[in-house]
Amino acid sequence: QVQLVESGGGLVQAGGSLRLSCAASRSIFSINVMGWYRQVPGKQRELVATITKGGFTNHADSVKGRFTISRDSAKNTVYLQMNSLKPEDTAVYYCNARVNLSNYWGQGTQVTVSS
Repeated sequence: QVQLVESGGGLVQAGGSLRLSCAASRSIFSINVMGWYRQVPGKQRELVATITKGGFTNHADSVKGRFTISRDSAKNTVYLQMNSLKPEDTAVYYCNARVNLSNYWGQGTQVTVSS
């Protein structure tokens, strides 16, 4: 079992920055992959970025060069630094943890980017 608690969402103007945090209830080195996904009403949840246990990262094309996923193993926390935000980045952002065949999700945090 993994509990995930997200924080850091909010309202920001276009071009601004936000940093999301996801605190895990166990060592992130015991989690195969952690990541961030986002969802807008009426659309499927989409991948934003992932980071593996070994530290390899992957970012969706739509956020490359603007968003960066990172981690602090001492705090069992994964971050999503979001720069140059656009209105189309508006969504609920969810933290995800994959442990073997199981998927765990946080409660989600709203990010709203005004134009």
